[in-house]
Amino acid sequence: MKTRGIFQIALVVAILAGLLAVPLTTAQAWTIPTFTITSVTKDVSVTIQTYNFPANQTFTVRMGAYGTLGIGGTVVGTTDSGSGGSFAATYSIPAGLAGSAKIAIRLDSPQGYYSYNWFVNNSSAATPVPTSVPGYSGIPTFSVTTVVVDSTVTVTTSNFPANYDFTVRIGAYGTLGIGGTVVATTNSGSGGSFSATYDIPAALKGSTRLAIRMDSTTGGFFAYDWFWNVTVPTTTPVTGYTGIPTFVITSVVQDSKVTITTTNFPANVDFVVKMGAYGTLGVGGTVVTTISSGSGGSFVGTYDIPSGLAGSTKIAIRLEATTGGFYAFNWFWNATAN
Repeated sequence: MKTRGIFQIALVVAILAGLLAVPLTTAQAWTIPTFTITSVTKDVSVTIQTYNFPANQTFTVRMGAYGTLGIGGTVVGTTDSGSGGSFAATYSIPAGLAGSAKIAIRLDSPQGYYSYNWFVNNSSAATPVPTSVPGYSGIPTFSVTTVVVDSTVTVTTSNFPANYDFTVRIGAYGTLGIGGTVVATTNSGSGGSFSATYDIPAALKGSTRLAIRMDSTTGGFFAYDWFWNVTVPTTTPVTGYTGIPTFVITSVVQDSKVTITTTNFPANVDFVVKMGAYGTLGVGGTVVTTISSGSGGSFVGTYDIPSGLAGSTKIAIRLEATTGGFYAFNWFWNATAN
């Protein structure tokens, strides 16, 4: 979520993952806003329940066609997160989406937080609400750590509840793994963090991107993500370094420059900065420069937008280490903004 989307969003993570770019600060590390669908009235309204939302931010709510993640969808309202955390909200389904079988819904804040999900447009559709477990709080998530093209995918979990069996499914990109091919059942053991490797189904070999999902057989817990079906290099351990490098977009000058602020970068590593078409994660993009992470952690960088991308509405940007396997990616609207 993420898991991404509901349990992720996507995140500007250096592990191939979703969903979901969330600005991370030292005080907010690994804070991901998520939401579930609790009820639907066909062609009329949808009710959601949020989790882990930041406080005092105004979220624009959009709905759009299934598969769009709600990007560019119809604005159906705004919601103030108030004290943050968990709250319920109901939104009207736009007339233009009436009759749609499935609908995407997205919440964005000007500060860069966002979360998205989708729902079946019928009055019985709802996401199961996780069982309350004594001593457990938060949500289970996982990230994709390595991929062997058309063969296997390895995930590392975070904050899983203990002693639950999870059915693991892999399916087409955009499905969140719902209805995907069952590839394994995994017990969470003592919970928390663990790694597991799953075979990519034969019918999905050759796919560019795939969704992966873990649903508990009881209790209503789930997490999902997606990954590029390409072999991913394993990162080289760095003494004293843990976590993943990420970055957020802090300003843009249309067709000219983009400024980013990094978080948790490893020290003394050279990174190639690439930009490319939206949706590519910057893979194979135009090289704009090579920078050193210096003392690591957080730093600010400003980079020229390649002339070949001038006029693009959205642009992907990627920082990829020349050694060690580290990388991070994000995207931005190519419009002047601070």
